[in-house]
Amino acid sequence: MDAQTIIAKRIAQELRDGILVNLGIGIPTLVSNFVPSGMRVYFQSENGLIGTGAPPPEGMHHPMLTDAGGKPVSALPGACTFDSATSFGLIRGGHLDMTVLGALQVDASGLLANWMIPGKMVPGMGGAMDLVTGAKRVVVAMQHTAKGKSKIVTELSLPLTSIRPVDLVVTELAVIAFPGGRATLLETAPGVTVGQVREATEAELVVSDKIRQMEL
Repeated sequence: MDAQTIIAKRIAQELRDGILVNLGIGIPTLVSNFVPSGMRVYFQSENGLIGTGAPPPEGMHHPMLTDAGGKPVSALPGACTFDSATSFGLIRGGHLDMTVLGALQVDASGLLANWMIPGKMVPGMGGAMDLVTGAKRVVVAMQHTAKGKSKIVTELSLPLTSIRPVDLVVTELAVIAFPGGRATLLETAPGVTVGQVREATEAELVVSDKIRQMEL
């Protein structure tokens, strides 16, 4: 199982029946492929769609049905579309039960940097700031390291997304929460030890007294 699949499958276990969930660009979009059987989850795309389904077969996509990254999606029965103002009204109004976002860095207290790298061209800040501030629960989906460097750092070196800490980080190595503003290791991936997670993590980790292995 590749890293992205491990992350998406584990995050899918955080879903609950009937909730409204926003999926960000990248790994988060894969979460919709692993919704538990019999569960109905309403996925929102910030460009104005509730009820996104799996990508359509090649050649069957509709140019107006895309996810936030512009990739084709299908619309499930009962789906609805609306303008961007309504979409961000849902986000800013606190109506999202959960958002799943990618990240460039998360620090030891759960603060997130995910919208730009200084000196690199970006198309705009997107909806990340609104999502982290407005959603009831914020889950980060990211690989644990990039180019050999940990993405879970002692202190952010990239621009902050929001002053609100995230609730959970899921990587291919671990599940980490931030109770009391401290990075706390809750789960390790199958075959991964606490020592390996610590070695791959710049930030200091507290190990939960109920630590367990991910069930995938």
